[in-house]
Amino acid sequence: MKKILLISVFLLSFANGFAQSSEYWQQHVDYKMDVVMNVKNYQYKGKQKLVYTNNSPDTLKRVYYHLFNNAFQPGSEMDARLQSIKDPDARMVNKVKRGDTEIKESRIKTLKPDEIGYLNISNFKQDGITASAKTVGTILEVTLAKPILPHSKTTFTLDFDGQVPVQIRRSGRNNAEGVELSMAQWYPKIAEFDFEGWHADPYIGREFHGVWGDFDVKISIDKEYVLGGSGYLQNKNEIGHGYQDAGISVVYPKNSKTLTWHFYAPMVHDFTWAADKNYLHDIVKGPNNVDLHFLYKNNPEIIENWKALQPKMVQIMKFYNNFVGNYPYKQYSFIQGGDGGMEYAMCTLMLGNGKFEGILGTATHELGHSWFQHILASNESKHPWMDEGFTSYIEDLALNEIAEKKTENPFLPTYKAYYKLVESGKEQPQTTHGDRYDENRPYSISSYYKGEIFLAQLEYLIGKENVAKTLKKYFQDFKFKHPTPNDIKRTAERVSGANLDWYLTDWTQTTNTIDYGIKDVRIDLGYTGKNTVITLERIGRMPMPIDILVEYTDGTKESFYIPLRMMSFEKENPNPAIKRTVLSDWTWANPTYTFWVDSNTKTIKKITIDPSGLMADVKQADNTYEIK
Repeated sequence: MKKILLISVFLLSFANGFAQSSEYWQQHVDYKMDVVMNVKNYQYKGKQKLVYTNNSPDTLKRVYYHLFNNAFQPGSEMDARLQSIKDPDARMVNKVKRGDTEIKESRIKTLKPDEIGYLNISNFKQDGITASAKTVGTILEVTLAKPILPHSKTTFTLDFDGQVPVQIRRSGRNNAEGVELSMAQWYPKIAEFDFEGWHADPYIGREFHGVWGDFDVKISIDKEYVLGGSGYLQNKNEIGHGYQDAGISVVYPKNSKTLTWHFYAPMVHDFTWAADKNYLHDIVKGPNNVDLHFLYKNNPEIIENWKALQPKMVQIMKFYNNFVGNYPYKQYSFIQGGDGGMEYAMCTLMLGNGKFEGILGTATHELGHSWFQHILASNESKHPWMDEGFTSYIEDLALNEIAEKKTENPFLPTYKAYYKLVESGKEQPQTTHGDRYDENRPYSISSYYKGEIFLAQLEYLIGKENVAKTLKKYFQDFKFKHPTPNDIKRTAERVSGANLDWYLTDWTQTTNTIDYGIKDVRIDLGYTGKNTVITLERIGRMPMPIDILVEYTDGTKESFYIPLRMMSFEKENPNPAIKRTVLSDWTWANPTYTFWVDSNTKTIKKITIDPSGLMADVKQADNTYEIK
């Protein structure tokens, strides 16, 4: 497809994505970059032109850029964090002996000058006029030559030279799997400015937040290298490396030792690439004629896994399209990058070795981030649970969907991990900035697992069908925007009619827990005959509506539903095959609730609070009562 046609298609789809209220605004950027990579010393030089559109009501006198590579230097904030945190990322430390004691030492601390990362900026100009630019760690602070007025544009130009660090985390060279260049967070990236102000966070090792825009990038590199990454390759006929297999006539530049790869990525908020001399490159057609690219090392031990991965990812993308909304680009790349898995615009860099189940899980998760972060671009630095948790939710649903043997509750391991976090006493509120968690593990469980439970438990609150409708509407209303926690809450309220402010507050802004129990069961012989009187108690601070299942000795079942008053909502019966009685609501201020069951004709065998297991009750020993 020619570039002009691609642009037309994207303009149509993005116009629909920007049907927003007059109060909402977001900045826009258009990058042009020309980069030359020296593969002998892993240094590169580039020129950047950035057209910045200030759609805000503010006059901007300063701007900020991220210089992520500077984190990989001894003495950086990332280095200091590795040395001070109790449980540093195992990939970023070495185990060394100090006498009889084994300690974990930051790998950044020991980097030599030719192993560090850096990104140096020079010749910074605004509309051709020199501006004052000062590097402070991983941030470039720019005092503008002239203010940027509301609803106006300006053009920034700069030169940059960088060095690719030995891979410590995400970005880097010559990693454990032998991938030569993983180029993530490699260029001067302007920071986001939104209704909250500037988000010029130092790079300590967590998540990101970026400005929507178009990237036009040319990368000149030794012609033996195969590249993959964000954007559409504009000059396939000059590149080869597998493209001729797709029927493209390749004409190599004469007498050149290098090739220039020209990529164009429309409406994204990041640009990433990777390069290696020994990449194999497969292209598979996915749903809606999307090209799925697979770039992986020519290693006989992994080829079978990467071939098996390809039809699975076609299935997974189809599931995500149906469950959330159609993937809007015409390409996605799975690239062996040699370090965990990390989401980027139109691609992922991920581990390529190991067992097939691990590769499948990683690819499924990272592809899911195309919806929750690279289309629905929440601020993952401030709200990592929104992208990690929501991605984990659809990942578990998708893997369960394609599994030979499906499970009734694919979220069960997620709930167990959250319960262990609560038991540890190390939980922090999900409003904690991603960099401010005391330890890595509580961050991970809070973001991935508790974030996933936000949606899984929402099924318990408003019903599975309403959650599915919520995600579709959330996608339609906020694609190519920067949604906040309030946006997903309000979307769920609009779909269901329930009041959910209490849920967002308790679950994400506090460490309040859910804990209900069956306090008392007794037989009452009154005017209506024999009744079983059941008293429940709320032990935890966080309120919930309550589903109760009563099983009788004759094998029959009956359910009861206690609405939560502050929710002002009555959920549909999740199991219509079982008769359900809706009881009067339960207020938060009352710690106990009593109701009765007619026992004149049937004898109760067992009473269970929340038979679905979707309510995150942290102590479930008192959630069942058996009469023996």
